Amino acid sequence: MPVILTDIVSYKRLTAAGNSKFYYEDLDVTAGTMVELAAASGGIDTTDQLQMFELHQKVFIVNGAKLRVADFVNIRFTHSALATTHAHNDILTQAITGAVAIVDFTDVAKTHTYAFVVSGTFTPASNAISGSGSGTTFTPTGINGKLTHIALATAHAAADVLTQATSNATMTVEYTDVAKTHTWGRITNGTFNTTNQVTGSGSGTAFTPTATDTSPPLMYDWTVYGDGASGSMPTKVYLGCAYRGRAVLSGNPNYPGQWYMSRQNNPWDFQYVASDAQTAIAGGDFEAGKLGDIVKALIPFRNDFLIIGCANSMMIIIGDPAEGGTPNAFDQTTGIFGPNSWCYDGAGNLWFWGSNGLYMATLPNSPVCVSLQSLPNLVKDEAASQSTHRIIMGYDRIRNGLLITITTIADGTNSDYFYDLFTQGFFPELYPEECGVYSQCFYASNTEANRDLLIGCKDGHIRRFDETKSDDDIGGSDELINSYVTFSALPLFDEEQEGVISSLDVVTGGGQTGDNTDSNNISYKIWAGPTAESTLERLDNDSTPNLAGTIYASSIRGRGSRDPRKTRGVYATIKLYNNTISQTWSFEKLNIHVEED
Repeated sequence: MPVILTDIVSYKRLTAAGNSKFYYEDLDVTAGTMVELAAASGGIDTTDQLQMFELHQKVFIVNGAKLRVADFVNIRFTHSALATTHAHNDILTQAITGAVAIVDFTDVAKTHTYAFVVSGTFTPASNAISGSGSGTTFTPTGINGKLTHIALATAHAAADVLTQATSNATMTVEYTDVAKTHTWGRITNGTFNTTNQVTGSGSGTAFTPTATDTSPPLMYDWTVYGDGASGSMPTKVYLGCAYRGRAVLSGNPNYPGQWYMSRQNNPWDFQYVASDAQTAIAGGDFEAGKLGDIVKALIPFRNDFLIIGCANSMMIIIGDPAEGGTPNAFDQTTGIFGPNSWCYDGAGNLWFWGSNGLYMATLPNSPVCVSLQSLPNLVKDEAASQSTHRIIMGYDRIRNGLLITITTIADGTNSDYFYDLFTQGFFPELYPEECGVYSQCFYASNTEANRDLLIGCKDGHIRRFDETKSDDDIGGSDELINSYVTFSALPLFDEEQEGVISSLDVVTGGGQTGDNTDSNNISYKIWAGPTAESTLERLDNDSTPNLAGTIYASSIRGRGSRDPRKTRGVYATIKLYNNTISQTWSFEKLNIHVEED
């Protein structure tokens, strides 16, 4: 008997919010193509704090008083207000078409039901739908859909009625995308086909659909279930995550120490009175209670732990709070800076920006500050304020390090660090203001070329790091990269004795005759003095050096030029750099020839 192997692929798509709009990766067009979900327009406000998280193939948006859902799995039935809603997980059946769907959510007005289609194709207008429970039978007055077509000369306006005479199908238009290649709306009759022409009641161009779909992305308000027995959600929150199949909320300005969890596997149920193990639960109903601190971040780790980061302390919940989960103090000496000032590395270690700098924890053990020894004044030097700055952290799987970005929200000015997990070293970085980082995400795309650490920038672009480029992309043009390395406070001779640097010899990088990129010229500066601190101070102030010049890259064996000029001192600090547009540089070896004075 033959063995048949069939790949099961989990498809991923990127979503993003910017300029108070919501975008998603349209895999039907091409991987990496972002399109606007116009139904979200006006429904979110990116000038206010916003978080998004994925749960049950939907994106839940937490944006103060604006709580929204971008739904990528359900269809939407529009109908008259139901006397009794169909319960979550009821089975809907349209007998005449044989279509079957599982109910997910009914809104508070009871005029829209969202369900996952198991089989068949539902049709509106004349065919009743009944449910497996006590919900009211209804005939949908519309089913949301999408028509794909060639780019229209004139888009159909909202509320236009599209008609495909041959199939007797009609649609009330809701919006058309910027490319004018997709029209979304509420199908009010029949089933559109890809053979016959569609005309509109307004001035929009006639077209023949190239594809039809009744499962487009949908955007709607995130509320409790419309059955009147699902409790209530906080009216304003700023923090959200998914944990153990629950939607978790916090950041309520009126109750800053409170947190809320939906019923397990039902993000529409916030009724806190049930006694079963899957019940919704809030901090006031749990052994930990409301926290005596301001909640700043929700940090889930798989289904094992939920860390609640606060302004001055951190708590960890182990397991499920409604089924014997236990709360513990994670750390009572440090808090966390902000909602996204954390990340996990490839080994599952938690990293976050806390009161004294960069912390690491192997869960469930308490965190340790890793920057205290190498950069003891890191927090003081950065002087970041939660009212004016955004500190974002991300794990770069490709480059095996952490990207820590500290960005001024108003203008995009920034001070950033790459923490190399291999060398455990900090590398300061500075990006153009246009590239000031407002968000980070490592996108594990199904398309390998798109798999990378992505950064959402001040100017609305999503960027990635590209080792093949020599300059930073700032939108309409490029900006040079000023890169450097310093060798600080080198003693030139023994026992505080003055020495003389007689020459500087640099072996530049590149294969010269191979495939590796050859280095461009390298500039240098040398500060020499009687003490180590004096040379470092002059480096920090970029004051006049004792020596300065250029190492000219050679085409012979990668050996650059040699500078025979001399300078003396007890200590010396050397800076190698290049700040020329469209140039890159590297070196293999720096030889400093020192003689006794």
